[in-house]
Amino acid sequence: MEISALMAISPLDGRYQEKTKALRPIFSEFGLIKFRTIIEIQWLKALADYAQLPEIAKLSTHARNKLDDICDHFSEKDAQRVKQIESTINHDVKAVEYFIKEHLEGNKELSSISEFIHFGCTSEDVNNMAYSLMLQTARTQCILPALDELMQQLRDIAHRHAAIAMLSRTHGQSATPTTVGKEIANIIARLQRQITQLSELKLSGKLNGATGNYNAFDIAYPDIDWQAVSRQFIENLNLAWNPYTTQIEPHDTLAEFFNIMQRINTILIDLDRDVWSYISLNYFKQKAIANEVGSSTMPHKINPIDFENSEGNLGIANALFEHMAGKLPISRWQRDLSDSTVLRNMGVAIGHSLLAWQSTMKGLKKLEPNEAVIQADLDQHWEVLAEAIQTVMRRYKIEQPYEKLKNFTRGKTIDKTLLQNFINELKLPAEVKNKLLKLQPGDYTGYAEKLAKNI
Repeated sequence: MEISALMAISPLDGRYQEKTKALRPIFSEFGLIKFRTIIEIQWLKALADYAQLPEIAKLSTHARNKLDDICDHFSEKDAQRVKQIESTINHDVKAVEYFIKEHLEGNKELSSISEFIHFGCTSEDVNNMAYSLMLQTARTQCILPALDELMQQLRDIAHRHAAIAMLSRTHGQSATPTTVGKEIANIIARLQRQITQLSELKLSGKLNGATGNYNAFDIAYPDIDWQAVSRQFIENLNLAWNPYTTQIEPHDTLAEFFNIMQRINTILIDLDRDVWSYISLNYFKQKAIANEVGSSTMPHKINPIDFENSEGNLGIANALFEHMAGKLPISRWQRDLSDSTVLRNMGVAIGHSLLAWQSTMKGLKKLEPNEAVIQADLDQHWEVLAEAIQTVMRRYKIEQPYEKLKNFTRGKTIDKTLLQNFINELKLPAEVKNKLLKLQPGDYTGYAEKLAKNI
């Protein structure tokens, strides 16, 4: 039943539904049912391909096509039928089995092997791989493309503004200058490390029965190496085979996935807050958008709402990721059901993440460095050159260089004239002294420009 966006409880399905709609076919109830169906169908096909099961003949091309058709053309109507069956039997995974059996009726070849649907499996053999495939699909189709777009945007900013010198603020106080591009490059480098881990993480799967010991498989076909069969099936799904489990796959790799997502979001919270602060200092100008209103009462305002919205959504996502990563690897004895409702919220956490990333990108597109303000701030803080001077003094073995600069600068307003008078009194080689006399705060950026351009 279609629900009006105005009546949705979750803003992901209401206010922001257009921005998160790509996740619907993956993480909705429809998506979960579809991935369960895929696992059941693939398992039946794998059993039919196994020569040591004489009760299941190798499938004809027609039969395989029919099975593939159930997955390839799985529709909302099909999902509704599964839900109807579930309402009668009160079991969501068994309902998928019965749904598939319905589709095989009338096909003599397939109906003759219909009791091998879900053969040897517990519900969690299907569920764990379904959820892993959901995350795997979302990573490929939604998460990595969105992060790639964000990274491209950040790289463009880092490269374009690599040479714009700006005052640093360590502990909120004036500090050794950097460049606009270099500060963005720092974020890029941090994100790239996490994205690489996210891309390379192999999600786990298990297919070993009610308590992880292949009991039902072994009693029915004791001469078959069911571990090998299970491993091949799981690895064919591009998942990592987990040979040691209880009834449930312990979800450790899901926790790793969520922890990486949490770290990505934490880095972006850091970016959002820094950009917000620089906007408040007028280091960045925000492009005015025609017809947009910044404040309901103050007409002049252009608020940094994109970065604020991003920060809020990142916080919600991370609260969910933290809970999922901490809760899912824990199960009482061989199985309890407390993971079920938690797993159903994977898409919510990812949805808030995608929403946040879009807000950050939208905000970044509006930004332009206010070079006049940035330069004026540098010109007000000649004391940041104290580091440069005392370091050169160390090289030329002038006594107590740090202490002399500390006494000269700490807690005082230092301008160009005062600093140059100090330099003139130093016993330094003429060419070194001249270099220091020409040095300005905006020149003292070290490798910052090069680092920004190389990211």
